[in-house]
Amino acid sequence: MYGSKVWFFPDGDLPDAGNTEPHGHESLVILNPNEADADVTITVYHVDRSPDCLKPQKVAAQRVRCIRMDEPIDGYRVPFGQYALKIESTTPVICQIGRMDVQQANLAYYTVMGHSA
Repeated sequence: MYGSKVWFFPDGDLPDAGNTEPHGHESLVILNPNEADADVTITVYHVDRSPDCLKPQKVAAQRVRCIRMDEPIDGYRVPFGQYALKIESTTPVICQIGRMDVQQANLAYYTVMGHSA
């Protein structure tokens, strides 16, 4: 099996969406290259309050799933600003986060692999 069951992203910083297309955002990308479906639990850590643990998200076997952090996840909205994520999966997965920052004229998009435990 490929991947890890636990991933951390300490540098979440959801940018303002801005007034142009494309909108500023962050996306959590989860790859499940294995034969079994994965149930993935996301814990969101905050600067000023206790963590929020979201309902498990399904990532089908041999599929990739992109979760936009600026859109509701089962009704939950990640607040703008700094946050961190813990990803826990029933099956090993590979996780990455990407950020599109449109707060400056020369917009930036970059991706970062998480730390697997």
